[in-house]
Amino acid sequence: MEVITHPTPRTVDEVFTDLRGRRAGLIKALTTDMVKFYQTCDPEKENLCLYGLPNETWEVNLPVEEVPPELPEPALGINFARDGMQEKDWVSLVAVHSDSWLLSVAFYFGARFGFGKNERIIVINTRHCSCVYSSATIIESVRKKLFQMINELPTIFEIVTGNAKQSKDLSGNNNTSSKSKSNGLKVPKMSSPPPKEEDESEDEDEDDEQGAVCGACGDSDGTDEFWICCDACEKWFHGKCVKITPAKAEHIKHYKCPSCSNKRARP
Repeated sequence: MEVITHPTPRTVDEVFTDLRGRRAGLIKALTTDMVKFYQTCDPEKENLCLYGLPNETWEVNLPVEEVPPELPEPALGINFARDGMQEKDWVSLVAVHSDSWLLSVAFYFGARFGFGKNERIIVINTRHCSCVYSSATIIESVRKKLFQMINELPTIFEIVTGNAKQSKDLSGNNNTSSKSKSNGLKVPKMSSPPPKEEDESEDEDEDDEQGAVCGACGDSDGTDEFWICCDACEKWFHGKCVKITPAKAEHIKHYKCPSCSNKRARP
């Protein structure tokens, strides 16, 4: 059961930061901490929920007893379905419900604190026009900004199923020079995309400018950081997210991410 010790977010940036923290915790539970999460979701226990916390951690616990709860609650009873379906399908189902929960929490804050309702009415006067923007217009614009910020992130479902959007360079469809191998280890070269032909669309240009998506944290930033690719699932990871340093990587012939390693180890 979550105990809120962090300041309650009241602005768009604060809500987005809160969402990213909770999202990072949920992604850890469903990827790098998968073994611990799987064992925690014992079907013999009562109805359990998966909570993502603002400090990028997660916990599996009983739902809050307060009715109605302070925050929207995540999906109830995720542990009951664990042994009744294939693991990857169960994880995907939990991921989808986690995405829905993140959105409900974010827009709960938006509805509760009414982004921009305390803003002054903006009046713009020039020689040629006079424009007045009401508080309602400001609120609508700010909520749209929050949705756009959230929409730019890959969903948890896309990350755990390996369908998160990656650049064409890193998917191997274009110039293979964007990847290099050393002793079987794949290390992405986060460089600028090659020049495009004039007849290619602008959308394709924008897609190629996006970096690889880390299979652990879901972020595509960190172009100057060390990355490593799993030889089993072919997902890319920040070295720091999977605790692999460049020095350690030199001694790895075939790298397997924590999720792939745990699948073989689990009876």
